[in-house]
Amino acid sequence: MAGRALMFMGTGSDVGKSLVVAGLCRLFARGGLTVRPFKPQNMSNNAAVTADGGEIGRAQALQARACGVAPTVDMNPVLLKPQTEIGAQVVLRGRVVGAMPAREYQRRRRELLPAVLESFGRLRAEADLVLVEGAGSAAEVNLRAGDIANMGFAEAADLPVVLIGDIDRGGVIASLVGTHVLLPEPERSRLKGFLVNKFRGDPGLFEDGMRIVEGRTGMAPLGILPWFADAGRLPAEDALALSGLGTAAGGRIKVAVPMLARISNFDDLDPLRLEPDVTVEMVPPGRALPGDADLVLLPGSKATIADLAFLRAQGWDLDLRAHLRRGGRVLGICGGLQMLGRRLADPDGTEGPPGEVEGLGLLDLDTVLAGAKTLAEVQGRHLASGEPVRGYEMHIGRTAGAALRHPFLEVAGRPEGAVSPDGRVCGSYVHGLFAADGFRHAFLSAIRERAASGLTYDVEVDATLDRLADHIERHLDAGRLLSLAQEGAQEGPHQRA
Repeated sequence: MAGRALMFMGTGSDVGKSLVVAGLCRLFARGGLTVRPFKPQNMSNNAAVTADGGEIGRAQALQARACGVAPTVDMNPVLLKPQTEIGAQVVLRGRVVGAMPAREYQRRRRELLPAVLESFGRLRAEADLVLVEGAGSAAEVNLRAGDIANMGFAEAADLPVVLIGDIDRGGVIASLVGTHVLLPEPERSRLKGFLVNKFRGDPGLFEDGMRIVEGRTGMAPLGILPWFADAGRLPAEDALALSGLGTAAGGRIKVAVPMLARISNFDDLDPLRLEPDVTVEMVPPGRALPGDADLVLLPGSKATIADLAFLRAQGWDLDLRAHLRRGGRVLGICGGLQMLGRRLADPDGTEGPPGEVEGLGLLDLDTVLAGAKTLAEVQGRHLASGEPVRGYEMHIGRTAGAALRHPFLEVAGRPEGAVSPDGRVCGSYVHGLFAADGFRHAFLSAIRERAASGLTYDVEVDATLDRLADHIERHLDAGRLLSLAQEGAQEGPHQRA
């Protein structure tokens, strides 16, 4: 018999679907169930490398961690990685299959449904429970034709649905009732229950609101979930959360991060934000890099040449040089490393129009954006401190130049990255370095002498997932959620294509 499954949709983007699913994954896994997360289609430039050598959205990687399993490409079979305002790279089952303008993808996405259903079927066959996350809003009825992310998938897999509303943004009654009204009757009947997320204050004050929604829609009220204050201690899902990623001022070490237009894989920042003596300041477009920063971290980019032009348009290239004259340090990761070199070439138009541009010239390197995409989990050591590191590579490009003779890391017995002669500019293709506690302390201590904070990052992430599961258990009707999934399993999948 196929495992149970339940789908969670939102009244809009950023209502907390990913966090709720992660908490439920941990809650039900702690209860002895074999649980798997699934998101048919995700749009994010914050991706994770999977154990089977592909890439998926980072939110599903966190949800897999909550389940106590390694992430696989089946957990997020379609990943869209925006490269321009109107187009994205399409990743199918962990591998890039091309780039499409949004209009073309809208026409062709239904072609991906069989692959999506196959991935879902594999997870369902190995699990007691699959928790499925929708994308954006369930009520985007103007985009319904060919949909594979929300009701299109729920219909094809014959799943019951729980609707999540966000009271923090206001209008939650209208958004829940309005979503129900907008859906056609066959889809509306799939909405078995609803919950209200991000409540601040006394939940008892919204009991009338819950009754109103129930009376207007017939959906079962499954609970009011108060604001989870520790959400910021978990890896952020995508760039929507970037504006809130900065830590409170007052840390002895300030790290400034320019918010590139196509910033990607910014999970590098997560462990730094949790260090009590570190301030991470996200610098939005139109603002100068802070003059009192100790370190400027150039993050990854989904469109490196375009983001280099964006960086220059903000005047951040001039700020970087002023920062270095003041004795500051610069770290470039992946796309940031490529920007630090002398030249960047994209002869085949891999990330945008074909061409070649001058880099920032802070490292003696040249990069050509060509060849197969590198996707690999790696481990090695930081050469300056000898501390072990681990992480992942996810990039297109071949980098060469004299700066590579002074590597930053040793990975799998080979030199990796580069360090300038004065040691104040360095770069690496390896994401996730700062999750290694010893390396993080050594790197920060080289900037400013400090005592070890005692933060063990991986332990903290798992402890936060446990607190999230406890939070959900206190405030949501988990038993009713499980019974809704059971009811859906008893009905059986129709697998309509």
